[in-house]
Amino acid sequence: MSMSVGVSPAAARCCARCQGPLEPGDLRCAVCGLAAPQDRGPAPPPLQVLRCTECGAAVAYSAEAQAPKCRFCGAVTRLEQPVDPVDQADWLLPFGVPPAQADQALRRWMSTLGFFRPSDLSQAATVEGLRPIWWAGWLVNADAVVSWTADSNAGARRSAWAPHAGQTQLPFRSLLVSASRGLSLDEARELAPHFRLDHAVPVAQRAQQQLGPEDAVLEQFDAQRSAARKIVSERIAAAAKEALQQGVIPGSTFRNVHVAVLLRALETRRVALPSYVLAYRYKGRSYRAVVHGQDASRVTGTAPIAWGKVALVVVGALALIVIVVAALALTRAG
Repeated sequence: MSMSVGVSPAAARCCARCQGPLEPGDLRCAVCGLAAPQDRGPAPPPLQVLRCTECGAAVAYSAEAQAPKCRFCGAVTRLEQPVDPVDQADWLLPFGVPPAQADQALRRWMSTLGFFRPSDLSQAATVEGLRPIWWAGWLVNADAVVSWTADSNAGARRSAWAPHAGQTQLPFRSLLVSASRGLSLDEARELAPHFRLDHAVPVAQRAQQQLGPEDAVLEQFDAQRSAARKIVSERIAAAAKEALQQGVIPGSTFRNVHVAVLLRALETRRVALPSYVLAYRYKGRSYRAVVHGQDASRVTGTAPIAWGKVALVVVGALALIVIVVAALALTRAG
């Protein structure tokens, strides 16, 4: 299910050029890039964040935090007071997976990684850190004109493929786009489709309700919405490619699908998404995995490769090739 991303009264301003909605804190229109009128309201209070010296992720500073280590990669963090305003999440999704279940989910994931992983990985690996985090994301509503070209099997006749092109208008609703610096884009893509957006609550309720583990922290939004337009546009283009292949492009098989997206309207909400970042060690080396904070069956991360098994398969394949070649040689000789 999806969460509505309507525009609040405070955000009911429009760009003078394209009439696209402007949101609080926008420096430029996210649709056409025109400079936004400056807000004349009071400046937001200065905010301190903990910035990772390795991955660059920033989380909200808490005086109670005892270990100044990055929640994403475990590196050292430093206290920073940004000059520019730091955006805050508007909405927050509560955790639905307790820490103990996240640890169990990691073990189950290890046991399903396949033949080329160590057989004893789930038993021998030791978890060195389990860090609950709300990572940063944008929830996007957009309307766009999409121009496309593609090859498909429709009208191919004697050839396997035929060229097609066209233009269509597509709406995008509740599209989740990562704004995280602590998670990779691949990790965010794995987790994003499985969040229950209908469970979102205003972030202010965090102080009134137990929405996650007590030591969970919020990742900060480093980029203004206008500065993040490239990331949002790339995600919309990827979604457009998928949508076009669901009945817009004629045919049933496709290749060389290319799109050009012209945004007509763009509305966003900043959301905080729950996950656990786990660091584990196997035979002296450290690895990282991320467990979905609402669905423990969704885990992504890195894992060691059993190179002995890889070598065994390669040797077996080479031996099989030698046997086949020898058999063919004997057959010809006979």
